[in-house]
Amino acid sequence: MKEQGKIFLGLAVFVLAMAITYGLWTNSSDLGIEAAGTTALFLAFSLCAFIGYYLAFTARRVDSGAGDNPEAEVADDSGELGFFAPHSWQPLSLALGGALAFLGVIFGWWLMFWAAPIIAIGIFGWVFEFYRGENQNQ
Repeated sequence: MKEQGKIFLGLAVFVLAMAITYGLWTNSSDLGIEAAGTTALFLAFSLCAFIGYYLAFTARRVDSGAGDNPEAEVADDSGELGFFAPHSWQPLSLALGGALAFLGVIFGWWLMFWAAPIIAIGIFGWVFEFYRGENQNQ
């Protein structure tokens, strides 16, 4: 995780340099600064910096994995990675609610009144999926 943090922080520095260069380059023309591209590059910088900081911050608190050891083998990372849900119907309700919400942007905001409860049910069901029913943890 340390190496991944360094990669993202290095990418953030590069994108920041490109954003400044792009902003200055487009500002030197007669048309003025090109706001959309410059803004997008600065947002990309902030995203890379955010991810790089998170990975570097987390790497100090967890054990180093095989990815941080240059002498590691592929088999060194084997083993149990965690618990993953076997199946879930909740993403389907979230997809239907999200589709209705996006259709609400196109056809009318009144569709949000139908989409919001479906999305809320999907989120609530997904969060509390393992607290009830056949998948309840003992």
